Amino acid sequence: MSKLIKPEGYKALMDIRQTEQGIKQIKEFFQMNLSTELRLRRVTAPLFVLQGLGINDDLNGVERPVTFPIKDLNDAKAEVVHSLAKWKRLTLAEYEVEPGYGIYTDMNAIRADEELDNLHSLYVDQWDWEAVVTKDQRTLEFLKNIVERIYSAIRRTEYLTCETYPQIKPFLPEKIHFIHSEDLLKMYPDKTPKEREDAICKEYGAVFIIGIGGKLANGEKHDGRAPDYDDWSTVAENGKKGLNGDILIWYPVLDRSFELSSMGIRVDKESLLRQLKLEGKEDRIELFFHQQLINDKLPLSIGGGIGQSRLCMVLLHKAHIGEIQASIWPDDMREACEKAGMMLI
Repeated sequence: MSKLIKPEGYKALMDIRQTEQGIKQIKEFFQMNLSTELRLRRVTAPLFVLQGLGINDDLNGVERPVTFPIKDLNDAKAEVVHSLAKWKRLTLAEYEVEPGYGIYTDMNAIRADEELDNLHSLYVDQWDWEAVVTKDQRTLEFLKNIVERIYSAIRRTEYLTCETYPQIKPFLPEKIHFIHSEDLLKMYPDKTPKEREDAICKEYGAVFIIGIGGKLANGEKHDGRAPDYDDWSTVAENGKKGLNGDILIWYPVLDRSFELSSMGIRVDKESLLRQLKLEGKEDRIELFFHQQLINDKLPLSIGGGIGQSRLCMVLLHKAHIGEIQASIWPDDMREACEKAGMMLI
């Protein structure tokens, strides 16, 4: 409850029926634009995977996956996915996807350790996407181009939403600003990573922060990243480490920065081994996913996740993600939200 933001004078611009219609329109239109922009085909994804294969996303390495025994597999444990970051790369190989093409899917996850607030729910829904790249495309310039194309799809979806519902006014800037997390630290050396995000997003409106996962000059990380999907340790052409990052915007409804997507060029064999060593996770080398990568059975790729409920929340100008999706919330949060004009589903 201490993290709950209650915007003064907040009033939803749409009733529940309009909201549901808006959610449907945004999801249908955006995924069509995303798939066309990046040449992605839709695939069916799992809700859970077997434990011990190294396929589940480990996030920051401390979050506990929801697990359950499978009766017909001698009580072997399954894990509800945190995301499909590694599963998608296995699927690219299985489907023999060519460079320049990729896949996307509806990713549904349960993150039981999430701290609940306006943006964070136990239920996570994303468009998870992954595309095959060549060795020459593993560059910062290529990453920036993909970010700009995704951001263009977001802005086109904002335009359609505002045309459909005139009470909603556009606010996203035309261009997205790029900055490395190391440069962001130099700009705001006395601020926390979250405060630095707020400051840069308030200035530019939409920002892609490059290089998340590795330690910065102050010995701290901007944010955590698992060592076995994004490549955050390779030195890019600008002389700084990292071929990944986050898309963030300044969200005036909550008066704060707002992350819409985490993405990056994925590890190759060399960066996987380097990052596992840096994080003290070398025991993962023997897992199925990691063996596939080390033995050159997986394609080079770029990929990420784009929050479905989060994008709908932003484009419909909602103050709480519970106004977009059905989840479980503490009773005192539901009561506080109702008093503040946030009607949770």
